Amino acid sequence: MGMLPEKVAIVTGASSGIGRSIAVTFAGEGAAVVLSGRNEAALEETAVAIRRQGGRAVAVVGDIVSPGTHEGLVSIAEREFGGLDIAVDNAGTTGPIKPLAEVSEQEWRETLGTNLDAAFLGARSQIPAMLARGGGSIIYTSSFVGTSVGLPGMSVYAASKAALMGLVKGITADYAASGIRANALLPGGVDTPMAGDEAQKEWAAGLHAMKRIAQPEEIARAALFLAGPMASFVAGSALFADGGNASVK
Repeated sequence: MGMLPEKVAIVTGASSGIGRSIAVTFAGEGAAVVLSGRNEAALEETAVAIRRQGGRAVAVVGDIVSPGTHEGLVSIAEREFGGLDIAVDNAGTTGPIKPLAEVSEQEWRETLGTNLDAAFLGARSQIPAMLARGGGSIIYTSSFVGTSVGLPGMSVYAASKAALMGLVKGITADYAASGIRANALLPGGVDTPMAGDEAQKEWAAGLHAMKRIAQPEEIARAALFLAGPMASFVAGSALFADGGNASVK
């Protein structure tokens, strides 16, 4: 039956990388998944891969900075699969890579819009649907950057990802007693297109105690823990899946 039988999950940023791996992993554990992203072809390919393995998936193209996108995802989850139990708000951006004084107001706003505003908009739509099911799990993809370390040129990214922990704690204070568990997943370097070229990946590997970066499937398994019944008493937490990065700084 898997770890998520009869559960319904929304996964944003599901067309590639961590989001795609989470969607495939959740579907393999029994969940029906509503996939969100901007790359229509890649998103549909993820959905097709899930269906070929006997899973249930619907792909929905949309921009996560739009309130209508999140409202639509929840509506589709309810219409197609009967409700919503899990939301993995994973989509994000690195934003400008430059010293803070060189960052424009537009770059600042765009990065926070994608990484933080979208998390709020998602939760605002997801929480009522989860309450109707008696609870649920909200997972934000944060980062070790901004929570355990700062990296040169990444102040805007760090600020947006660190702010997610405030949102996690606030949702926990408001809704944990009603059965909604909000947590943040903090990956280290991951072998995805966002990781850059081989030289950048090698540099990132050196930051980690394990001296390598993760494969997306490793992060997906950490997300599965937070989504599933083994984490039934885990709320308001930050789960580092960072190869020991935070421990050696």
